[in-house]
Amino acid sequence: MALQDVLGQLNEFDVNDIDWTRMGVWPVAGKIVLCVILIAALVAGGYYFFIKDLNVQLQTVTAKEETLRNTFKQKAFQAANLDAYREQMKEMEKSFGALVAQLPSDTEVPGLLEDIDERGSESGLTIKSITLQKEKKAAFYVELPISINVTGPYHDFGTFVSGVAGMPRIVTLHDYNIKKSSSSGMLDMTILAKTYRYKSEGSK
Repeated sequence: MALQDVLGQLNEFDVNDIDWTRMGVWPVAGKIVLCVILIAALVAGGYYFFIKDLNVQLQTVTAKEETLRNTFKQKAFQAANLDAYREQMKEMEKSFGALVAQLPSDTEVPGLLEDIDERGSESGLTIKSITLQKEKKAAFYVELPISINVTGPYHDFGTFVSGVAGMPRIVTLHDYNIKKSSSSGMLDMTILAKTYRYKSEGSK
């Protein structure tokens, strides 16, 4: 059959004229249409069942590759700056050691109380009481609260606070309260000083 005849049958083809019970005697045009439909169905089914899954796998692998590339860049940067990190770690260890050295040990606490008393006397204040309160333990340090009660002129309080804050050991000041003394006519100040002790490994 000539190609021109096949094209003519395709133009005249009407799906309503097909006898589905006698496929063997279909015209060439009907068989061609059926083959085209079957091929399209096979291609669509192949894409859905195989190629689509491969695309999903490809996207997953591509995302993983990007993650690995970023991780590699980060590790490469760290490796290139390893010496700088080591120097920075040494500086941090020195700074940490210097801070720990400013924290009093158990045996130095009485000396610290004497130093506070001395700062009060140098400031012209009368020390009414310096009371060491109960320790408060944290994860890496122990807090040592010290309640201080002094009497004197207002400006001497500032000298005293500056002297305590400038001590070699770390001492922080909190919760101050100033009121007029009922007995001497001067001012009374109560203030909470806090110092800290490093909690070494194995200590409770």
